[in-house]
Amino acid sequence: MSDDIRSRQQRKKQQREQATNKKNKKGNHSLLKKIIKYMAIALGALSVAGAIVLFSIILSAPDLDEESLTLAQNPEIYDRNDELISTLNTAENRRSANIDEVPELVQDAFVVTEDIRFYDHFGLDMRRIGGAIVSNVTGGFGSEGASTITQQVVRNLFLSADKTMTRKIQEQYLAVRLEQQYSKEQILEMYLNAIYFSDGRYGIVEAADYYFNKTLDELEIEDAALLAGMPQRPNAYNPMKNPDLAEQRRNTVISLMANHERISEEEAEQARNVLVEDQIHEGERETSDYQAFIDEVLDEVEALEEVDAQDIYSGGLEIYTTMDRDVQSHVEYLMQSGEVIQFPDDEYQAGITLMDTNSGAIRALGGHRETAKGARSWNWATSPKRQPGSTIKPVLDYGPAIDELQWSTFYQITDEPFQFPSGHEVRNFDRQYRGDVSMREALRDSLNVPAAKTFQEVGATNAQAFAERLGIPFDQAATPSYSLGGFSTGFSSRELAGAYAAFGNEGVYNEPYTVRKVVLQDGTEIDMQPEPEVAMNDYTAFMITDMLKTVVTSGTGTRANVSGVPIAGKTGSTNFSDEERNQYGITSGIRDSWFAGYSTDLTAAVWTGYNSLDEGYIQYDGHQQHIARDLFREAMTFAHQGLETSNFTRPDSVTRVAVERSTGKLPSEFTPESEIVHEYFVRGTEPTEVSDEFESLNPVSDLEAVYDEEIHEVIISWDYDEEFIDQVSFMVEARRDDKDEFDLLDITSSTSFGITNPELGDVYEIQITAISNEDEDLQSDASTTSVTIPEADELDEENMDEDLLDEFFDDLFGDDDDNQGNGPPANRPGNGHGNGNGNGHDQDPEDVDEQEDSDDDTENEEGLDDDETDEEDDSNEDDILNLT
Repeated sequence: MSDDIRSRQQRKKQQREQATNKKNKKGNHSLLKKIIKYMAIALGALSVAGAIVLFSIILSAPDLDEESLTLAQNPEIYDRNDELISTLNTAENRRSANIDEVPELVQDAFVVTEDIRFYDHFGLDMRRIGGAIVSNVTGGFGSEGASTITQQVVRNLFLSADKTMTRKIQEQYLAVRLEQQYSKEQILEMYLNAIYFSDGRYGIVEAADYYFNKTLDELEIEDAALLAGMPQRPNAYNPMKNPDLAEQRRNTVISLMANHERISEEEAEQARNVLVEDQIHEGERETSDYQAFIDEVLDEVEALEEVDAQDIYSGGLEIYTTMDRDVQSHVEYLMQSGEVIQFPDDEYQAGITLMDTNSGAIRALGGHRETAKGARSWNWATSPKRQPGSTIKPVLDYGPAIDELQWSTFYQITDEPFQFPSGHEVRNFDRQYRGDVSMREALRDSLNVPAAKTFQEVGATNAQAFAERLGIPFDQAATPSYSLGGFSTGFSSRELAGAYAAFGNEGVYNEPYTVRKVVLQDGTEIDMQPEPEVAMNDYTAFMITDMLKTVVTSGTGTRANVSGVPIAGKTGSTNFSDEERNQYGITSGIRDSWFAGYSTDLTAAVWTGYNSLDEGYIQYDGHQQHIARDLFREAMTFAHQGLETSNFTRPDSVTRVAVERSTGKLPSEFTPESEIVHEYFVRGTEPTEVSDEFESLNPVSDLEAVYDEEIHEVIISWDYDEEFIDQVSFMVEARRDDKDEFDLLDITSSTSFGITNPELGDVYEIQITAISNEDEDLQSDASTTSVTIPEADELDEENMDEDLLDEFFDDLFGDDDDNQGNGPPANRPGNGHGNGNGNGHDQDPEDVDEQEDSDDDTENEEGLDDDETDEEDDSNEDDILNLT
């Protein structure tokens, strides 16, 4: 029975569980249906909302009016004070062509480059849109475009330059409408007449004439390809500014034309073999004001991700720059006039970048000098790369040594024969070696061996990392030759100025820039100012700066000094290879000459030289190699007018210490001033040990003791180093030859002493010792001399001889009332000094020395030496004595 009860209970339990499961399943199905229902409603609402938004965007699109199809809105460029300096460009540089005037070759070049399916789509290329969607999903909206030629026409002529979803929708809508209203040929004609080709040139007709001096029907494959490659980045692919980059882009277009069978592979190869330099005609060209600066402005704006390149030249942008118009005008005057700077010839070129030390804002650019032939408008300030020479030493050698190894400005480096690991001998400019020199001296005199050794000590990896933080580009890992400026490609004055400015800005690097902001047509502002970055310790910046000040005040850069302005800077020059010397017959001279320097307000870097060795090279004539320094001085002098430029401030991390030159230790009180230098150390690394090099006092010099029989006194005199004479006294001691001990006679600050009434017939030994006034235990070695006092009978005999001489001369010549005293006349030998007054004891010692020199000279002129004179005097005395 109990079993039956349990069975009934189990069946009821199972029934309850089954009922619950059925209810749960029914509930789950109901919830899923509700979710689907709400999602459908939401999607419907979103679709309606999206449709409304889309419809609203389309309704707000501009009309396709006939006038807009021919006129784009040029950008306006403003200076640092927001004053308009240029509108790029006016109608006189626009010439249109009908599509039937454009050769098919030229049309093909643009179509294969910009829109290969141009003749197949309805204004939108769905395949390109699909690829762009994938790219924008992975890289963010705007990372890749899908614009057809039709869309570019719409964007250039009707829409603002901003990259937004609204503009993109309007662009696609208007592109479809444009295709409905105009033929493909008409749309391509609009495109070719509206494209910007750099240097203020709009349209294919103007570009062909400006770059090649050709009409459209004269264009070759390489010409068409070069022009077709420019619209993507007109300024960057300008063949006169960046020929190498332009040639790469041109060859890409040539390959596209061959791949799409617009030309044969043979034609493509022939076109590739033409140098871009040979395509560009050499005729004179009109250049706009501030062209070099504007070129750099456009390069920076072209690099913006927020704006398409062609939109820059047709989208009505307002571009606000960093230009100081007065400084820019003066730099161009210095470059072009030849009135202040005497350039050797028209081919001699220069590039200048002048910028704000603290912000990186470029105030002026000197891009190139015009020549009689009409120079290609290469911007020598920013584009061509030249080896920097010794201007790299603070950046790649000494800067890293201070930053990584905490070297002081006194750090000693041995200047001696040295080789790179390759075996190449490193030599200084004068082929001399100086032994141990401080880092300051090595940089001041631009010595190569210490720089190469420093680079080796720092290590190539650390050195390169330091330089890269200062914006210096490397196309490969730094090698030892880089330490002396031997880069494989080099860099521009813009990059060098940016690196040097960081030293003047307490170690903070700002990338040089020309554009502050860009304002789009709808009012959107794009901030273009780079963020500052700490590149080094503040002690590195200050110590490099202080050494570079020495370069300008007493080193190789004195010509670059700006009156009244604290300037730090460095010279640089580059040499020729042996192969170049042999090929061009160069016996002396340099390829490039540089100067880079800065104050707390402004920084400038200047390059000078020739484009190629076929045009010339810098001679060692005392002038050409100095032009870079002269340009720097004149430009910076003008730019600093009205500025109250302060000196560089020493940070707390640096301490100034007096050190003994020969030991590097702290000087003692007796270290000569000539042996003391004041140098900078990273705080905590300065020397603490006092030198003992000069602990013992120097002894006296030129000690002399003379017996004066007239006053019966021994006159003692000596000399001492004038630098220390106020710090010492002199102990005077003497002893007779029959004494063992010296007697202390006096301690005096004078350099002379007299012993009165000496014993006749005795020999006196004199001893003089210098004693420190601060520490009487600190004494010099004693200096000694001796003097013999004659016996009394010797004195009587001498006096008797003098009486006999007097009587003889009186008898012979008579009394001479004018010749007073006991000595002979001034022109005869005597025991005085020829002054006619006897002994001459009171005569000034310097006068005595001069008189003795004069006497010696006279005797030499008479052909008599001292021995002959003495012998003659003795024979006369014998004759006199015999007569008496």
